[in-house]
Amino acid sequence: MKIKLLTLLLLAGSSAFAAHFSIGIGVGVPVYAPPPPPPVYAAPVPVAPGVGYAWVPGYYYPVGPRWVWAPGYWARRPFAGAVWVGPRYVGGRFYAGHWRR
Repeated sequence: MKIKLLTLLLLAGSSAFAAHFSIGIGVGVPVYAPPPPPPVYAAPVPVAPGVGYAWVPGYYYPVGPRWVWAPGYWARRPFAGAVWVGPRYVGGRFYAGHWRR
C-alpha cells in the first residue's frame, strides 16, 4: 500500500514540472487576386427617356480572370429618393453596384 501511494505521489509531483513544446506548420492555398479593372472611360449621356429615370454609368465587372465592360443605361428608380451607388474594386475585391436611400 505504501508503494502504491508513493508511486501515485511521484507521478502527480512529476507532472507539475512537465514542459510542453509544440511546432506549428501552416499549410494554405495561395489566393489569386485579379488585377484591377482598366480605367473607366467617359461617354456622353443620352437624353433621359422620361421622368423618374436615373443614369447608371458604365462599369467593368469580373468574368473569371478578365474584366468585361457593361455600358451605361437609364433605369427607373426602385423607390422614391433612390441613389445609384456604382460598383467598385477595393483591396482586391469587387463590390457590385446597388440602389440605396
